[in-house]
Amino acid sequence: MMSPDRARLLRRWHLQSDRELRRGLPRRMFYLDLELLIPEEVFAPGGRGCFHPLIPGEVRTTDRVLDMGTGCGIGAILAASRSSDVLAVDINPRAVEAAESNAKLNGVAGRIQFKLSDIFDAVEGSFDLIIFDPPYRWFKARNLLELSHADENYAALRRFMSQVHLHLRPGGRILLKFATSGDIDYLHHLIQAAQLRKQVLASHQVVTDALTVTYYVFRLTL
Repeated sequence: MMSPDRARLLRRWHLQSDRELRRGLPRRMFYLDLELLIPEEVFAPGGRGCFHPLIPGEVRTTDRVLDMGTGCGIGAILAASRSSDVLAVDINPRAVEAAESNAKLNGVAGRIQFKLSDIFDAVEGSFDLIIFDPPYRWFKARNLLELSHADENYAALRRFMSQVHLHLRPGGRILLKFATSGDIDYLHHLIQAAQLRKQVLASHQVVTDALTVTYYVFRLTL
């Protein structure tokens, strides 16, 4: 749902970002006062952003929380600072291993369950809060690392939106991040089709020579 010129610009942005990310792995980093070990083929968070700092404030102590696409585990670890019932899933087996190791490193492994799952395939039951920072680009992933930021034809995002209502408890919330470095108009279309209410919790803008990108954090509810 964008012009061909913008699609070509975002493809160049994507390839450059992928090269920079890959050059920085593996790495040990400190992020939001947490120590994280990021192996090759696992996405490393960048900057302080506007997504992860919101997670602890969104989590209630009684919540059952699902961290969809957990990556290195940062979302699940932050959620486990308040909830003792957190499930973290990812399609990348290296990410699941890294997330479990990082949870142990930060002292919350006993509060999180880890599973390998393609969207909801291995997820049982319903949740009070679902956290999702999906891949922003619609290209075919060429390797495990690229699965973290490329989702061919938005197949995973479409599955998430069509199935999430089956896993959301009454009064439940979805905390979702997306950016204009992806097809955000298509995201809005999917949110509307899923009959979800949308609230912008935060946004920030990144300006480069090539592109200006706005990152959003949405709270979605039924």
